[in-house]
Amino acid sequence: MKLKSYLAIAFVISAVCMIGFSLMSLFISDHKIVHFDTKVIRAIQGMESPTLTNVMKIFTFIGSAPFVIVMSSAILFFLYKVLHHRLELILFIVSIIGSAALNGLLKHFFHRIRPNLHRLIDIGGYSFPSGHAMNAFSVYVIITFLLWRHIPRKSGRIFLILFSSFMVLAIGVSRVYLGVHYPSDIVGGYFASGFWMATAIWVFQFYKERSNKSHKIALISD
Repeated sequence: MKLKSYLAIAFVISAVCMIGFSLMSLFISDHKIVHFDTKVIRAIQGMESPTLTNVMKIFTFIGSAPFVIVMSSAILFFLYKVLHHRLELILFIVSIIGSAALNGLLKHFFHRIRPNLHRLIDIGGYSFPSGHAMNAFSVYVIITFLLWRHIPRKSGRIFLILFSSFMVLAIGVSRVYLGVHYPSDIVGGYFASGFWMATAIWVFQFYKERSNKSHKIALISD
C-alpha cells in the first residue's frame, strides 16, 4: 500500500474517532446521554449471576494495568528476540505508554465521577474515558497490526481480528457489568484510543516507508 493510501486511511480513522469522542464528551457534559447509559447498564447488569461475575472479573483483570504491563513485556521480548523487530518495538512502547498518558490527561480534564448504582468491585479515580477500554483497544490493535503480515493464511488473519475484537469488547463490557463505568465511558475510551492508534501507526508507516525509500536511493547511488 502506498504512503498516500496510509495517510488517507489514517486521516479518516483519526477524524471519525475525534468527532466521535467530541460528541460523546459533549453529550456527557450536557447530560444528554443519561438515558442511553442507564438503559445499557440495566440490560448488562440484568444478566448478573455468580458465574458471569467471575468471568467478568477475569476480563477486567486482563484489561488492568498490571496485566497489561506483564503482557506487554512478553510481547516486547517476542518482538525483539523472535521476530527481531526494532522499529516495531518502539511503536509498541509508544502506543501503550501514549495511550495510558492520554487517558490520565483526559480523566483529569473531565473529572467524571464513577457510577454508583450497583458496584460489584471497589475502585477509585475518575470515570471518563475508561482506562481499561483504552488499554484493551491499544494493546489488541497494535498486536493485530504487528502480527498481521506474519500470518500467511486468510483464515488466520480473520481469527486474529475476531479474537482481538472479542477481547476489546469483553473487557469494555466487564467494566459496565461490574458497575465501575458508564457505557459512554467505554465508547469514549475506544474513540480516544482509536485516534491515538491511528496517528501512531501512520507516523510509523510514514517513517518506515521514507527510510526504505532513502535506503533504496542510497543503494542505487552506490
